[in-house]
Amino acid sequence: MRCPYCGSTRTQVKDSRTTEDQNAVRRRRICRDCDGRFTTFERVQLRELTVIKADGRKVPFSREKLYRSLKIALRKRPVSGERIDQLVSEIVRGLEQRYESDVPSRDIGNAVMAALKQIDSVAYVRFASVYKDFREAEDFVSVLNELADPADLKN
Repeated sequence: MRCPYCGSTRTQVKDSRTTEDQNAVRRRRICRDCDGRFTTFERVQLRELTVIKADGRKVPFSREKLYRSLKIALRKRPVSGERIDQLVSEIVRGLEQRYESDVPSRDIGNAVMAALKQIDSVAYVRFASVYKDFREAEDFVSVLNELADPADLKN
């Protein structure tokens, strides 16, 4: 593993443990050249996913981009970072099981929407406003009407 500080490949694992959801191994490392300390995560990856954008372009799937999107939607909401990690793992696992390699971007968005709808209604509306490209107040009203069923409201 290359040190993020000095670029050396002379790094050593100091501590390893599984994450709370048991889906990754967290490793604390130290660089033997600069004494820099950093953390890496090791996850099982069933296959390489490629995202097919609406315009037909293909781009590599990014777990980090999915995490950032969820983090933004859930900003200042009562959802822990560990729960966000767990959501990402659940969404990725579902995509890997459903698709061989090429995943339409709309299916990723729909998976995020479904997850957020179960977790936090405010985050659901936030994500929907970007994902569905809201232009008017009526767009918000239609999404709020989807949530009108009291069984759908968690927060």
